[in-house]
Amino acid sequence: MSKKTAKKKVAKKKVTAKTASSKKSINQAQDYAHEIWLAGLGAFAMAQEEGGKIFKQGGKAIDETSRKVIGESNKLFERLVKEGSKLENKGRKLASDTVGGVRGDVESRVEKVRESAQSNWDKLEKVFEQRVARALSRLGVPTSDEINELSKRVAELNKRVSELAKKQDAKPAPAKKVAAKPAPATKAD
Repeated sequence: MSKKTAKKKVAKKKVTAKTASSKKSINQAQDYAHEIWLAGLGAFAMAQEEGGKIFKQGGKAIDETSRKVIGESNKLFERLVKEGSKLENKGRKLASDTVGGVRGDVESRVEKVRESAQSNWDKLEKVFEQRVARALSRLGVPTSDEINELSKRVAELNKRVSELAKKQDAKPAPAKKVAAKPAPATKAD
């Protein structure tokens, strides 16, 4: 055989040996991966089984604890309501006392302000009336007092005129004198 053929055979043996060894390594890796997978499934199954047990125990413990917590929270709530009621009563009493004092103070101040406002309003009204009267006087418009005085005088004069008219109606009318006719005028005059 020639040297080339011999070299090829040796190279084939080396490649075959390498291939066999790599196939063996791949098979081993696949086996390990498969075992790891199975171990994971086993762990999952065990965890599920143990978890169910723990869940049942936990459920019982949670139910029992929930009942205790609810009972205690109801007691606490009732206690808080009682304390709140006491505090509300104290607050109402304090507020009532404070409001009563403040109300009296405010009412007295309001009354003072009201009196002051009324006094100021009266002064303002007088000043206004005086200024209007002066303006009307400058324009020659008589005041209400002057009109009232004139009305009284007119009423009094009407009364006197009525009285005089009654007196004249009561007296007999005097005979009328016929006046002598003047003589006709002559031409010589």
